[in-house]
Amino acid sequence: MQNVTLNVQGMSCGHCVSSVEKSVGALNGVEQVNVNLADGLVDVAFNEAQVSLEQIKETIDDQGYEVE
Repeated sequence: MQNVTLNVQGMSCGHCVSSVEKSVGALNGVEQVNVNLADGLVDVAFNEAQVSLEQIKETIDDQGYEVE
């Protein structure tokens, strides 16, 4: 299990939080997703044998947010 904190730009409301949590949480291998809207941070716990960090970043990008 790997834990990572991503700095995500462009999130501004509860819908943004929900969008990121649902899309990343739906990836096979993602165990937990927590979004801190105020700080623009997304904490993800995932099994790197099932999903890559790049796949997680791409999923966030696909929702319209920028991962730094």
